[in-house]
Amino acid sequence: MTARWVVDEVADKRNLNITWQPISLLKKNQPAPDSDYFGPVNATHNMLRVMESVRAAEGDDAFFRLYWELGTRIHHDKDRDFPMVDALEAVGLDVSHAAALDDESFDAEIDTRMSAGLALTGDDVGTPIIALDGPVGDGGEAERVALFGPVITKAPTGDLAVELWDAFTTMASVPGFWEVKRTRTQGPDFGERPS
Repeated sequence: MTARWVVDEVADKRNLNITWQPISLLKKNQPAPDSDYFGPVNATHNMLRVMESVRAAEGDDAFFRLYWELGTRIHHDKDRDFPMVDALEAVGLDVSHAAALDDESFDAEIDTRMSAGLALTGDDVGTPIIALDGPVGDGGEAERVALFGPVITKAPTGDLAVELWDAFTTMASVPGFWEVKRTRTQGPDFGERPS
């Protein structure tokens, strides 16, 4: 939902240059292999391997195209059992990247990128994490700042979407700001399937 909000409603209006980074809930949460949670997070971890294979060979734009396709299949189509080659083919990527599903050599890159985000927020967060170039620090350079969230159940649109972005970035830049939260009472509303 957060990605839909940023991509569909905010990126163009705030001239954002986005680099998408992985977070593996398998690595972060370390669920027991016999838990109900293990299967889904293991599957998405393996998808991250494919995404990093794509990034290494074809760059960030290709990484994002695959991320968007995978998210659409999982969240809009309610399909977690699609062949990876189908998703790669749908976005014009070489299907040979599907071999990375079982390739542990991509785990180090996932760990490095995930650790960079968690170093900015601390480890007691989940996903999404948004990192920004923050205010200028004592060294005269912009400091990276990050927050977990926002967790939204429906992507806001129009002026409200931009207002939420501006509020979020303001909170992220305030020294000493840590958390805003309320109990979630709605499930996600993914809206129309992206084309």
